[in-house]
Amino acid sequence: MGCFRRLLFVAAAALLLLPLPLVPAAVAVQPDEILSDAGMERRARAISAGLRCLVCQNQSIDDSDAPLAKDLRVLVRERLVAGDSDSEVLDYVVARYGDFVLLKPPMNTHTMLLWLAPLMLLAGVVVFIIRRLSNPSAVASTAVPLSDQEQAALDRILKERSGDGSSA
Repeated sequence: MGCFRRLLFVAAAALLLLPLPLVPAAVAVQPDEILSDAGMERRARAISAGLRCLVCQNQSIDDSDAPLAKDLRVLVRERLVAGDSDSEVLDYVVARYGDFVLLKPPMNTHTMLLWLAPLMLLAGVVVFIIRRLSNPSAVASTAVPLSDQEQAALDRILKERSGDGSSA
């Protein structure tokens, strides 16, 4: 039953580590950035929702108040007004800032470690847990044996307690 409790605890801890969208993200787009053409504004929002704020790193540029995020939002809108397609705008931004600017970077040789690192970490944790659960004596084998004096003191205490229990 102890192994089941440990596995249940590990599973609960793993669930707590999962990112959950509990609160809708706030949009940081300022009124002066918004394009008058609603269709182009929708395109700009769709593009900027997929671009990472290089300052915050965990938000899209659409959600970030950082000055660099504002500069990128303005850049996206300028490129759209200039007539670039959505893919041309993304290519332009990626050429300037690299794949890291994308919230969902493509899987290629440069980003392979980025994609595989969480899986390797998870595999390592699973192997560690399996080894610990399958060999519980490993923990006990690290215990230091009692010295002769300590063993004698323990034996004396146990004799005294067993003597107390028989007289009651």
